[in-house]
Parts: sequence; C-alpha cells; structure tokens
Amino acid sequence: MTPAALLAPLGALSVGAAGYAAWEVRRRGYDRWVLPWLLQCWRRRRHPTPPGGPVHVLLCIADHYEPRAGGVDPGTARARVERWVRDYPRRLGGFRDSDGRPPRHTFFYPYDEYDPEHVAALAGLCRAGFGEVELHLHHDGDTADSLRATLLEAVAVLAGRHGLLPRDRRTGRTAYGFVHGNWALDNSRPDGRWCGVNNELDVLRETGCYADFTFPSAPGPTQPRKVNSLYYAVDDPDRPRSHDRGVDFGTAPEPPGALPLLQGPLLLDFRRRRWGLIPTTENGCLQASQPPSPERLELWLRARVQVPARPDWYFVKLHAHGAPEEAHETLLGQPMQGLHQALARRAAADPHFHYHYVTARELFNLAKAAEAGWAGPVAQARDWLLVWDVSLRS
Repeated sequence: MTPAALLAPLGALSVGAAGYAAWEVRRRGYDRWVLPWLLQCWRRRRHPTPPGGPVHVLLCIADHYEPRAGGVDPGTARARVERWVRDYPRRLGGFRDSDGRPPRHTFFYPYDEYDPEHVAALAGLCRAGFGEVELHLHHDGDTADSLRATLLEAVAVLAGRHGLLPRDRRTGRTAYGFVHGNWALDNSRPDGRWCGVNNELDVLRETGCYADFTFPSAPGPTQPRKVNSLYYAVDDPDRPRSHDRGVDFGTAPEPPGALPLLQGPLLLDFRRRRWGLIPTTENGCLQASQPPSPERLELWLRARVQVPARPDWYFVKLHAHGAPEEAHETLLGQPMQGLHQALARRAAADPHFHYHYVTARELFNLAKAAEAGWAGPVAQARDWLLVWDVSLRS
C-alpha cells in the first residue's frame, strides 16, 4: 500500500473532525459570542485590575420565577410559591454579607401568568427584607402598541395592587427591571418567535423600564454579540436585536434614547471539557446541573463585568428558573448554602475581600453610581437613583 493510501483515512478523519467541530460551534452558538469574548479578554489584559487591592463582589440573582413552569395545575404552582416563601428565610436568613445584610433575591415574575396569590406571597417575603419583585414577560406575535398596553397594565397591577416595583427618587415615577421570556428581547430569535417587536427597547424605556437583565442566553440563538457588559443600547426600529452593540457604562456619555442592559458572566470554562477537548460554557445559570460553587465564583469574577471607574467592584448577575421543584434544593439547599459559607470564609481570611448581596435594582444603582464616579462604600450607593419602599406600602 502506498503512503498516500495509508494517510487517506487520517485525512478523512481530520476533515470529519473539523466538520464536527464547526457543527458544534454553530449548535452551541459559539460563532456569535466567542470572538467578541476573546477580543474582550485581550483588551482587559492590556488594562489589568491592580493586584492586591480590595475586591467587592456584587452578587445578584435574577430569577425568571415561573410558578406555572411545566404547565402544572394551580395547586402545584401555589405550593411552589408557598415553599419558597417558607424556606427562604429558614434556610438562608442566617447568612450575612459584608454589610450585615441577608441574601437578596430578585423575582422576575411573569405577568403573562399573573396570579394575585403568588405575587402577594412574594411581596410578603420582600417586606421581610429578602428581595424584590420585577417584571418578566413571555409574548409572541406582538406589536409595539399591544406590548406597550401589556407593560403599562403590568406596572399598574404590580405597583398599584401589590405595592411593588421601585420608583425614581427624583421624579417619583414607578420603574421596573425587565427579563424577556424565551430570551427573545427585541425580536432576537432567528425565526421571529416569542416577540415580534423590532422596537422593543424603545417600548420598554418609554413604559418605565430602567434596565434589561435578560442576558446571557448562550447557548441559545438569541445571545447577543456583546458580552460581559453593562451598557446602553439604542433601538433601531427597522431591524431586530439592536442590543448586539452599545456603549459601555463609564466609557462615554449615556446616548439619548438608550436602554441600559446589565449582563451576567459568559466565558469558556477550559477546566471542564467535553470528551477532554471542547471547553464548556459558563453562563451564570443556577440549576440542578449547574449548582453554585466556589470554583464557579472564580469564573464569574474572571468575566470582569465592571465599570472602569470602579475596578474593585465586580458585578456578578446570575440567573435561574427557581420556582420548579428540581431548582428548589439547588437555590435554597446545600449548593447555595455552601456558596454563602465559602464567601464568608473567604472574607474572614482575606481583609481585602468583600461581598454584597444585591437586588437587580441595587445592581443598577451601583452601576450608575460607579459611572458617576462614586468613590464611597457600596452600602451608601444601593439607592443611588431608584428606591424601594415596599415595606412602607400595604
């Protein structure tokens, strides 16, 4: 047999491996975000965080909280909420951050599945100091007008009936944070499903949305090209996914008519590989198959979601679908308890390490404070622009 004949199978295997790798890249959406992430890593290596200085971890859990997930009956949905309201203080209430505050949870409640009993129960948990409620919405085949009407109705119900949602401390106007159902912000699915509104960013901003907290959505097809960022996106009503680009907080003035987007960490985890070759994706998701851990915390910090003026502040926004039973133990049981214990041990051992439990509203306030040049402590900037006075409302 000739040398060429001997090498032919190896060549075929190489071509096959390359083809499989290309398919895997597309299937997992790496083609949308990995190159921007690599360029981001290169830029940040040119401007490293000063070593030996203080580290403040701003830990936010943005829960896409859907009691009816899986199409369960009303009784099961009600039991899910009741269990959360009962177990959250009992299991997590004893932990304290560097400011002496307990863990804080942000419930992005789906208005399209609105049940007044669910929201009233969550409001009670919030009044006890364990979190805040914001707006989550699944919608499909919508128009700008119909979406605007739904959002205004949702704000009126959550604020007027339940005394929820923050308000602007300067104007008194009710505001809300937003998570898009099915990750399809600004009509970003390739098939156009689960939205339909190319100018959704404008509609959100005009109805009082102070920031979007949807992303990352990798490995899904709605993942924007911009990653690990706190930024402003200006809507282009003639095309979808205007948030693919934007201006980072603290790098230029806020553009007129922009909607802020606060992203969570997204990067490749080379310590965990499929078949020993392909790195896995760290996307800040908390679920049974992705429990919180000290090892993941290191990756969340490595993403360096920051505002330039405060390189000591690390914005860590995680996401979950916490209502179903399988997520309950992950978010309220040993995995989450273990993370809180690890944070406390690290802070006790390292006087430069501090951690702060924050809600989505507080995360936004802190980003705006950092952008404005605030040099003071975290605790004094939690209510920078938006205040939450649910404890004073009935």
